[in-house]
Amino acid sequence: MSAFSLCVTLLGALALFLFGMTYMSEALQRAAGKNLRHILARCTSNSFKAILTGTFITSVIQSSSATTVMVVSFVNAGLLNLRNAIGLILGANIGTTVTSWIVTFLGIKYSIPTLPIIGLGFLLMMYKGKKVNQWGEFFIGFGLLFLGLDFLQNSIKSLDLANNATFISYIQSFVSGSGSIGFGSLLLFFLIGTVLTVILQSSSAMMALTIVLCAQNIIPFEIAAALVLGENLGTTVTANIAAAVGNIAAKRAARAHFIINVISAFLMLIFFFPFVHGIALLTEMMEGSSPYVAATSIPIALCLFHTIYNILKALLLVWFIPQIEKATKYLVAGAKDGEDEGFRLRYIEGGYIKMGELALESAKNEVHSFGERMVRMFEFIPTLMTLTYKEKEYDNLLKRTQNYEQISDRMEIEIANYLSQMSAAGVTPETSRRITGMLSIIDNLESIGDQNFQLAKQIENKNENNIEFTPEMNANLNHMIDLVRSALNVMLKNLEKPYRTVDIAEALAAENAINEYRDKLRSKHLDDINSGKYTYQQGIAYSGMYALLEKLGDHIINISEALVNTKVTADANII
Repeated sequence: MSAFSLCVTLLGALALFLFGMTYMSEALQRAAGKNLRHILARCTSNSFKAILTGTFITSVIQSSSATTVMVVSFVNAGLLNLRNAIGLILGANIGTTVTSWIVTFLGIKYSIPTLPIIGLGFLLMMYKGKKVNQWGEFFIGFGLLFLGLDFLQNSIKSLDLANNATFISYIQSFVSGSGSIGFGSLLLFFLIGTVLTVILQSSSAMMALTIVLCAQNIIPFEIAAALVLGENLGTTVTANIAAAVGNIAAKRAARAHFIINVISAFLMLIFFFPFVHGIALLTEMMEGSSPYVAATSIPIALCLFHTIYNILKALLLVWFIPQIEKATKYLVAGAKDGEDEGFRLRYIEGGYIKMGELALESAKNEVHSFGERMVRMFEFIPTLMTLTYKEKEYDNLLKRTQNYEQISDRMEIEIANYLSQMSAAGVTPETSRRITGMLSIIDNLESIGDQNFQLAKQIENKNENNIEFTPEMNANLNHMIDLVRSALNVMLKNLEKPYRTVDIAEALAAENAINEYRDKLRSKHLDDINSGKYTYQQGIAYSGMYALLEKLGDHIINISEALVNTKVTADANII
């Protein structure tokens, strides 16, 4: 096999391994994502519970990245504070070690039949039941993962590096006469593990590759342990890249992950040699042979190194969580005064992180945040009506209104993109119904922003043309504004609730009150025009104002109706 063919085969094997792991993880998230959301929200009352929760969830879904994404979304949603999020991240580091044990026992120590597992998954996917389909996807992903591992082992085996004199001589150049690597070599392989993990964007793939290299006696135990230590640091880069376009909470969670792994890696580099010797003794007790002597013992030794290292990391750093939290807040400063006047999403990241079902809570909270912005924007209207034309405060408020209208346009686009990508990632029918409802809601929220802006322009036109409303006109418009304000408050209350609990009765009553009062004003307006109570110009400006306010009411009730249309579900856990 040529060098090019071998490289392509190795890349293909790694790609198949990664695809299988991702497919398996996403299937598990679809099957259990809604339950995991509630476990995350409820089982983090203290740091130790948070660590156990993070360990359990990552062990189940086989993805520390997915767990970290959930953690970030819950910090954003206000369901978790940063302190408990750090505990969950410590637990996720422990949970991700389960992958190495699965690879070692089912892929190296005992070879499992991959094609029958994939065939079983295919048969389950042919079944009509949704849950059965999800388990079919899980088995296909599970089979593809180990099929990729088989290809990886065969590709590396074809190199016969264990018997290649040049390669052996090169590896031995890093090993001292006592059979141990020097500190310089330790740092070199630590950096190699970090860089390769950053390139592959998967510590699990690098761990699998390292285990295969050890099992075939290509690299010694201490070099493999140094690579694993680097992989633990390299995996934090993925979260920091994802958080680069995220909000403050996302950045702080990512920095916490980085700080945890940097501190623990630094401490392990100091105590590396006595630690790996202790792991070697433990392995010898378990396997009957030392990883320094028998290559077949190295995969178990690596799993022990990976697991015990992450457990000790959690047990040590759990006492310093307040200090880690303080450090992340120092590294990522909070919002400055007036930042709310600029565009930013609070609960979702601008660059979508693929997380399927687990993204729903963040999306719901971002939609509610959008609603809060539009309610604040509406309050500019009655203030504008009372200010003196062209004074400084008046001009500033007009500019703020225009700024909010532009923000509403961008929020609709960003949230819609997020929801569309979430839907494309594969979600349950209940979640798909929620996404459809949310798309309708943000469309109407953007329209509320447009109507608010049109009201501001109407006030501006009135003032430019020196049109004055009578005291009765102002009183009528103020009453209409109060009715719309009440409808907006009902809308916000409904957006905040779990969607399945929304009752539209109060929203309909608010909408009916707006329509009835608009009809009353319209009828009286025609009479007042005919009787010459005010000029035609005054009448045009006046009717334009109450018509826009009534139009606002239409968009407000559309939002509550969209919520009700999404509430039918057999799943009591879904929002």
